Amino acid sequence: MRVLVTGNAGFIGFHTARRLLERGDSVVGIDVINDYYDPALKRARLAVLDRVAAGSGGRYRFHHCNLADRKTLDACFADGPFDRVIHLAAQAGVRYSLENPHAYVESNLIGFANMLEACRHASTPHLVYASTSSVYGANTRMPFSEHHGADHPLQFYAATKRANELMAHSYSHLFQMPTTGLRFFTVYGPWGRPDMALYQFTRNIIEGKPIQLFNNGQHVRDFTYIDDLVEGVIRVSDDIAQPNPAWDAASPDPATSNAPFRIFNIGNNNPVQLLDYVEAIEDAVGRKAIRELLPMQPGDLPDTYADVTSLVQAVNYQPRTTVRDGVARFVAWYREYTGSAPA
Repeated sequence: MRVLVTGNAGFIGFHTARRLLERGDSVVGIDVINDYYDPALKRARLAVLDRVAAGSGGRYRFHHCNLADRKTLDACFADGPFDRVIHLAAQAGVRYSLENPHAYVESNLIGFANMLEACRHASTPHLVYASTSSVYGANTRMPFSEHHGADHPLQFYAATKRANELMAHSYSHLFQMPTTGLRFFTVYGPWGRPDMALYQFTRNIIEGKPIQLFNNGQHVRDFTYIDDLVEGVIRVSDDIAQPNPAWDAASPDPATSNAPFRIFNIGNNNPVQLLDYVEAIEDAVGRKAIRELLPMQPGDLPDTYADVTSLVQAVNYQPRTTVRDGVARFVAWYREYTGSAPA
């Protein structure tokens, strides 16, 4: 197939594009390569994709593109037609959304609206897009289920992602455009972002600096290893969304519709306390952390836990990587990437 992957210089987009190339698909990548974190890491990921695609007979192309620029995005779509669009580009980060909400408006709202319009006019067979477990917000019913409400986000990042889900439904209803939203749960692994806890903790432990544990380290997270997540993303992309014939307008299921629209959780389905996560990093690094215990940050969710029953039923999603194995693989990558060999 010919697949458009947005955000393919980013963490999840890079891994998704690489996996598609490895299985023989043609990939067109889009990324703005902004400076939210070090662009050198993004360029290093793109260099890996270039190597993977070498000798592929032109199966990979990259466009430097800002999704908020409609004309530029339309020019990227001229590189189609695309059998699938996997939309992973977004302004990420929970805490940064408290500092710079306008970046989220531009990327997550304007950019997403432009993507919906481009897919509509291109008659794209299936749009899969990234959402987040943060949309569950004030909901404390565990495990989080797509079939429960998610209308009380606790920070602006989550609000923009919930808006994406609602925008997608309107296009699925109005234009019969198949869309599937995936609520990601704490994704981690090699090539991860420097602003994420795993990268920061690993770096600080290796350098003998303190690590900050908010909520006194009592957070619980459904840590999802990148390879498991990407396998789920691609399986969902292959399985085009269909209307739910059992959908009842008098008792509406938020995760499905009488339009070709779906929302799935995609997590590890095995929550781990943050302190246990830190211990796994310590063991992989071979050094104890200096722990700085702090109160909960504004907008943080104390716990996340994904009910992935619907995703298992739809595409036989089966995460297989334990936190200890996944963390060890990240630490090995981090040492190689940064040149920080074990003492």
